[in-house]
Formats: sequence, structure tokens, C-alpha cells
Amino acid sequence: MAHVITRPCCNDASCVSVCPVNCIHPTPDEPEFLTAEALYIDPETCIDCGACIDECPVEAIVPDDQLTERDEPYLQINADYYKDHDVEGGLVPPRKSPQLPDKELHVAIIGAGPAAFYAAEELVRKQSIKVDMFDRLPTPYGLVRAGVAPDHAATKGVEKTFASVAAKKNFDYYLNVEVGKHISHDELVARYHAVNYAVGAATDKRLGIEGEDLRNSVAATQFVAWYNGHPDFADLDVDLSSERAVVVGNGNVALDVARILVTDPDELAKTDIADHALAKLRESNIKEVVLLGRRGVAQAAYTNSEFLALGDVEGVDVVIDPEDLALDPATEAALADDTLDSTIATKIRLAREFTERPQTPGNKRIVFRFLTSPVEIAGDGEVTALTCVRNAYTDASGRVAVTPTDERFDLETGLVLRAIGYRGVPVTDLPFDEGRGVVPNAGGRVQVAADGEVMPGLYVTGWIKRGATGGIGMNRLCGQETARAVIDDFVAGTIADPSTPRDDVAALVADRGANRIDLAGWKAIDAAEKSAGKAAGRARAKFVSISEFEAAATAGAQ
Repeated sequence: MAHVITRPCCNDASCVSVCPVNCIHPTPDEPEFLTAEALYIDPETCIDCGACIDECPVEAIVPDDQLTERDEPYLQINADYYKDHDVEGGLVPPRKSPQLPDKELHVAIIGAGPAAFYAAEELVRKQSIKVDMFDRLPTPYGLVRAGVAPDHAATKGVEKTFASVAAKKNFDYYLNVEVGKHISHDELVARYHAVNYAVGAATDKRLGIEGEDLRNSVAATQFVAWYNGHPDFADLDVDLSSERAVVVGNGNVALDVARILVTDPDELAKTDIADHALAKLRESNIKEVVLLGRRGVAQAAYTNSEFLALGDVEGVDVVIDPEDLALDPATEAALADDTLDSTIATKIRLAREFTERPQTPGNKRIVFRFLTSPVEIAGDGEVTALTCVRNAYTDASGRVAVTPTDERFDLETGLVLRAIGYRGVPVTDLPFDEGRGVVPNAGGRVQVAADGEVMPGLYVTGWIKRGATGGIGMNRLCGQETARAVIDDFVAGTIADPSTPRDDVAALVADRGANRIDLAGWKAIDAAEKSAGKAAGRARAKFVSISEFEAAATAGAQ
């Protein structure tokens, strides 16, 4: 018997260090970890000790004799990884922490998403390090709360890790407090040894085509926030009266959006989806969602686990035309001689299997169109159609490149969702790289400009540090790297002591109108949402307005 990592894998690598035979890869020490879709257990090396099961925050690890029919493909997916990867036995050694100076270190973290928490987790291990976490929203957890699809409840299990960090005595919440409004950057710098911005990527990338600003041409980032109950997007105007929606992009966010649009609302009603979104989806006319990918299936941005899971959505057919699965010459050759990367080979295999699945009359459809790009959105005030162009592979000196052909076609649709990536926005008082959408930094240390002078005491973590790539696992590695930079600089004496005590921060933000929500307030909100959800047979019923959050926090404190 061996253990198997299944679809909910969050890549946070908690399981790696407890494995006595080092059979879980890639590890954070391996370069491939940064781009891995998931972690994998080698069935030949696994000794079935079960240590990894207790460590997994999202309950993704299962003994192979307990796999459900739905999860059985992951046995092969885990094994496939080791067709072209070696495993050497041995325990991954822990990193030895440096000896800290004999004084407290005060750190402000701006943002409360995964990268912020993983940085905080590393810092609060030392009692002499005090962490205050600020977020303009009344709730923590960032995209785990507002980005993870509501039908992926297991992935949200990492919240347990974050909650244990927040429970530390040397950690404090300043939720519902906006930096730049209730407290300035300069005031933070004056009160903390280190200020770490973990503000994510707050906007979306644009297509740059005509008609992009028509009504019902919507950023997937906003649509995801809308159905997840983000207060900023509770009133988003989304018209679902069309029978077809088109999603531009084929990463995991695109798949999430497509799946939510065609999933039975009665199934979604069991999740923590926002009530306003559920009501709108119950009235939806959408029967087909088309996903457009500029390149071919081998370069598709989604993970194999999310792709495979689409086939389990009740009442939905995944439709792929075999002619849409053309491969570039290099991939074709590598696949033929069995030297292709196992993850890409699996991606191709799964797509080919989908082409052979029978379609059921009356089912809704998710249609994949590879090697296809949008060129114009048509409509008089609102979207009515999308003009697309077919792409073809071109010779680019060994690099996979595509160029448009003369073949164009129109898709009638009343809804276009662009899911081509998130993008960071400038942070007040920090330098910004417009081209990359990040704050210039060296290992998390803010620089005046790229490869320039480091600004002591200022740090970045997560997407604003490295760009909007990678999920929970990469954010853990990223957060830890920045936290260790803070500690190393503290030990080296390169960051200055605060000029003002931080004791007045609570009073300062209150004087400026902030209704701060602390740990007790968040616990009250969390309990109220869960209580309301339990009454409806759901994990939680989310509040979506600031006033609701504030009222729940206040009521819980009384």
C-alpha cells in the first residue's frame, strides 16, 4: 500500500519535512517546487507510515486502498511524476535559526493573505518578535476566502494553519484598518523595525482589444470576488441571460469561473458562495461556457488536478475537438520518444481522454478551444459576440511560439470574462516596476529600483514581490524567505530601531475613523457566519457588507 496526494493539494509542503524516507517531491529545496502543480508521493518509496496525513492542512493525502472512484486517477498521476524524477531517502533537515539580539523586534505586515501568514508564521516562532497584521478588509485570509472557489472547501483547510498563527500571543490583528487612510506608511516606519507589504495583486490584466469595456465584459478577478462575497464587488452588475459565456484564458481561475457558471445551484447552495451570487445563478440561462487558450494543450495553464475534476461535475460535459489538440513539433517528438515532462504528458493524455467521452443530451457544456485568441468584442453598449482568430505554431529557435492565421470566426455570447492573470498595483511610498507589476526587491528586501540600493526596514511578500504566479505552496516559500530576510537583517543590525513606540497605533487609527477588528472581533464574525450557515446546512453564510462585519464583531465582543 502507498499513500496518494489528491486534488486538494495546496503545495504548502507541510508534509515534506515529516516524511522519514523523503518520498514527497518536489521539496522546497528543489527548483521545480516553484512551478509544480502539486506535490507527489513516490509509490515505490512510500512506507505507509501515515505521518504526512496529519500534517496535510487540506486533507489531500489518502492511503491508496481508501481512494474514492473520483480520486483513483491520482494514483497514476503520482506515479507518473516519478517516471522522470529520482528519489533519494533521508529526512529533510530543518533550517537552524540564528541567535536573535536581546531585544524585541516589531514587524508590521500589510495584508492578510497566505503569503502574509506564512511570513508571520516564521516570525512568531520567536517570542521576542511581535507581529501586527493590517488589512483594510474586516476579514483575514485574502484569496483563500475571496479567491478559492466555494466548491473547493478542502483547499480552504489552510485557514486552520493561519488561525493557529493568529492565536499566538505575539500576534495582533488590525483588520478593517486601511494603510494610507487610517495610518500612513511613514507612521508605520516610525513605529516598527520592519514593514512588510503583502498586498497581493489587486487588479487584472487586460486584453487590449476593441470592445473590452462594453457592459458584460468582466474581469474574472471581479467575478470571482463577486461570487465569493468580497465587499468591494457585492454589487457587481453581471448579466447571465445569455446561453453562452466565453472565458478568455485557461488557467485554474478560468476553470473555476467556468465550473461555477454551469454547476447546479442546488449543489452550490451547500457551499459558502455569496447569497447574491447564488440567487443570480439560479436565474442564469447559461448552458455553455467556452474557454479560449492562445496556445496549445501542452502549454495550458491549468493544473491537471483541476482539469480532471471538471469531468466530475454532475450534468456537465467537457467538450474538446480532437483537432484542437495539435502539438508543437518539439512536444510531439518528445511525447513520441517518451522523454516529455510527465506533467505535460499527463495534461495531453487527460485532454485526449476527454475527447473520447460521450456527450449527454441536455447536459450543460464546458468547451475548450486551444490555439485561439480573441480579437474584438462586438456589441452596442453591451456584449453580443466575440471575434476570434485561430493560431498556429511557428519556428522560434526551440521556443514554443504561436502566431495568428487568417482563420477567424465569431462566437455569439452575452458575457465575456477575461481570466488572463492578476496584476499588482503601485504601493504608496514604495518604488514600483510597471513592466512586471511588482515592487523591486532582492529576496523580499525593497530596492530603490531593480538591482538597486536596498531600503532598510522595508520588505515585500507574495504576488507584489514576485508577480501574480503560484499558489499557496509558493506563497509559503516566498513568505518564509522574506521573514528570514527580516530576521537576518535584525541580527546583522542593518535595520534601525523605531523612533516612536507602537503602543499608540490602536488609538491613532481609531481617531481617524477606523473601526478596528481584532482577533476577538474576527472570531465573532467567523462564529456568526458559521452559525448562520449551519442553520442553512452550509459551512458558513458570508456577510458581504462592512456594516454587517462590524455589527457581528461588536455583538461578539459584548
